[in-house]
Amino acid sequence: MIELVEEAVASGARQAKACEVLGISERTLQRWRKEGLEDQRRGPDGEPANKLSAEEREIILQTVNAPEYRDLSPHQIVVKLADEGSYLCSESTMYRILAEEDQLRHREWSKPPEARPVVSHEASGPNEVWSWDITWLPASVRGRFWKLYLVEDIWSRRIMAWEVHERESSRLAAALVEGTCAELGIDAEGLSLHSDNGGPMKGSTMLATLQRLGVTPSFSRPGVCDDNPFPEALFRTLKYRPEYPEKPFSSIEEARQWVGEFVEWYNGEHLHSGIRFVTPDDRHFGREAEILAQRRRVYEQARRRNPERWSGTCRNWQPVEKVYLNPEIEEEVSSSSQMTTSEAA
Repeated sequence: MIELVEEAVASGARQAKACEVLGISERTLQRWRKEGLEDQRRGPDGEPANKLSAEEREIILQTVNAPEYRDLSPHQIVVKLADEGSYLCSESTMYRILAEEDQLRHREWSKPPEARPVVSHEASGPNEVWSWDITWLPASVRGRFWKLYLVEDIWSRRIMAWEVHERESSRLAAALVEGTCAELGIDAEGLSLHSDNGGPMKGSTMLATLQRLGVTPSFSRPGVCDDNPFPEALFRTLKYRPEYPEKPFSSIEEARQWVGEFVEWYNGEHLHSGIRFVTPDDRHFGREAEILAQRRRVYEQARRRNPERWSGTCRNWQPVEKVYLNPEIEEEVSSSSQMTTSEAA
């Protein structure tokens, strides 16, 4: 046991975590080392007194496989049995017995849930990965909303395109993406476009347009609310601006005018915390390096004037080189060169 812990620590693991995995405390490990002992723990000498008998186990299996119960989960079976005035075992025991008998399967006609792999992207420059979504803007008529379509470059955080419409539509979304690529002269080959699983995102018109343009579609995992974090963070910034109207937009033209002013501010004036407090336009169009270099010179001069006031290094003004969307493996990414979606706002 001691050798296993030492081997884990030598490989880079923390001793506390290694002890936790092995089921011992660090204090126990210290005592074993001090006294030159080995693991003297022993398992139970015999079977537990409350173990189910073979007859009881067979009754449980016959019950869960009976026609009236075979399509139900143990959660439902124990409840139905209780309504009938019967108790055989707990839910956990029923699950354990089914697992031991290799009968723990999806017990309904519906398609069983399936694990979807994380959709990961890495962007090291502009126009490599875009992410888009739709949010609702309140209208003056109760229950009515204007639909804001918005496309964002995850590397620069620049809003690449936006439109406000009366409805959600795959056709409108496809026209927005195609028109943006044509207007900006962007070669869509190799561009990835990430979104959630809404109807406009996965509609046939949208998918056909992306295929024709050479854009690779990418979608969030079903039921995972934070797989498309960049537009969500942007929408939060939009709706918590001090200028955001307290009252609903009286017309779609008013909504479009306000969003247009917000986009100009966001792209051209907003110092974004996730990209070293430069504006999305400065980063997207290559002005970031000189701005950060100037800030670094200012800090270095201040440190030389009063070195006694600096206990550590200067603030990190290195550009963020890569941006990750839902990385498959959580890594400790150097703040000097990389960042993750936790700073998407």
